Amino acid sequence: MTDLALVPQAAPQLTPERREQLREVARDLEASFLSEMLRYAGSAQARTSFGGGAGEEQFSSFLRTEQARAMAEGGGIGLAESLFNALVARENPGS
Repeated sequence: MTDLALVPQAAPQLTPERREQLREVARDLEASFLSEMLRYAGSAQARTSFGGGAGEEQFSSFLRTEQARAMAEGGGIGLAESLFNALVARENPGS
């Protein structure tokens, strides 16, 4: 008699929909990282002359977020691809 717990099982393949979900999550993580890097680099800071005042300071985070999202969509710095590969490997260890 064979113990079924000891028989190696083939890992299920990820569906195309799940792969796209993982790719989107990886892209979002890269965009979040890039947004923080832009913040520390001083991107979208209020100007000292002819600035928009408090409103500009409050909404600059939206600009940084959209700039980072556009960068990630355009290929980014390669972080999303590394994250995607790690997520796929974690979710589907047999492939």
